Amino acid sequence: MTTNLHQLILVALVTIIAGCSQPTAKTDVNDSTTPLHLLQPDYTNPYGVPSADSINDVANRILSYLDRVTPAEVINKTTGETITDLADITADCSLRPGDFRLTSYEWGVTYSAMLAMAQASGDERYQQYATTRMQLLADMAPFFIKADPEGKNLDGLVKKVVAPAALDDCGAICAAMLKEREASGNTKMDDQIELYFDFVMNREYRLANGMLARCRPYINSVWLDDMFMGIPVIAWYAKAKADDKLRYYDEAVRQVLMYRDLMWVESEQLFRHGWVETMDPHPAFFWGRANGWAMLAMTEVMDALPDEHPKRAEVLNLLQRHIEGIAQRQDIDGLWHQLLDRKETYLETSATAIYTYCMAHAINRGWISATTYGPRVVLAWNALTTKVTAEGQVEGVCVGTGMGFDAAFYSYRPTNVYAAHGYGPVLWAAAEMLNLIDQQNIYSNDSAILFYDTPQDNSRPIFTERRAGDKADDDASQW
Repeated sequence: MTTNLHQLILVALVTIIAGCSQPTAKTDVNDSTTPLHLLQPDYTNPYGVPSADSINDVANRILSYLDRVTPAEVINKTTGETITDLADITADCSLRPGDFRLTSYEWGVTYSAMLAMAQASGDERYQQYATTRMQLLADMAPFFIKADPEGKNLDGLVKKVVAPAALDDCGAICAAMLKEREASGNTKMDDQIELYFDFVMNREYRLANGMLARCRPYINSVWLDDMFMGIPVIAWYAKAKADDKLRYYDEAVRQVLMYRDLMWVESEQLFRHGWVETMDPHPAFFWGRANGWAMLAMTEVMDALPDEHPKRAEVLNLLQRHIEGIAQRQDIDGLWHQLLDRKETYLETSATAIYTYCMAHAINRGWISATTYGPRVVLAWNALTTKVTAEGQVEGVCVGTGMGFDAAFYSYRPTNVYAAHGYGPVLWAAAEMLNLIDQQNIYSNDSAILFYDTPQDNSRPIFTERRAGDKADDDASQW
């Protein structure tokens, strides 16, 4: 609908309300004839309070697509035959190829997001998607180990399950398995959980102080991504499984605070993407998705950490400051840029989706102000809906990205609908948006999206103006 049509409709409404009985040949749209403040802006993306149906529609498209293109099957690679009895697994078997890898960290995010969507929507299909695939990984691992004890001849996807070699192989999936275990009581994945967790705690490379690290692109490099790849799983292990819970809670918090001390740039309220021990001075590139991983890691740790933990407030304070720094850099149409401080870089979907989830979740948990941040979350979600195609593919997602030390490296990274990093975050955002519209009082007041502490009477185009201390009446909004 065009702006001119909106104007004509408004003119007609004003004429009727004024009780004009005789039509005029022409009515000018001006300040005297038309409530100009009610004219609809030409927003680039949808604007307004989303409905549960519209949120579910976006998520359902993604689920339908992923369910179709990510088969949960083991096959013989030579014959292509499906292995129906896992006892028949040989070293020549693998997972049936689909559009995405069931064993990647991106799919660990997707499994967690599916569990969240199941809880928020009540739709069991999301739970079934995640549990079926995670259980397959856990069930098949012992048979692959038996078929090839040293793992030398196994397919690369299978090796990530039976012999993880990096946090990317195990941290996010293990965290999702632990959440599923806690929610359902399912202990059938316990052996695989222990295999994954052993790598995180005992075999991942670390700096001398115990901080999670890598040896690429240089020796003793720290990647902001690893806040998410390695820390939440430690906190969830403590919550769901560990006997010595305090030890693991303390380790998760210790890791968060070490990342703060090394990677946080206070003047920007953002994290640098990478740090290398031998660099001095050290540059800072504020890559969007890496800052998303950091925010998601803190959000996950806060969910798992008990209220009485002595350093919970310290983690929360860092999360709050990070959200403040991120919020300030949101583009006018709702998304965030590939390099957060460089508006000339493209708008990127996966980072936006992670921020949307984390900020909405923080509002619903009472960690940040709904009135301050709620409208930005709604703006972000509405922008994300334009990135999901009718088929359920997610557009505008930066492909996998290593560590670089110049702006061009980040700015020209390609985007692709097969970049797996976007699917879980958009589903996670959808789940928390369902919670947000259910738990919060969100209204459109004078066209703006506003959050209120109490329900409002929104029967008029503009809420009745009131002052603090005025008594509510039947025809006025509550203060």
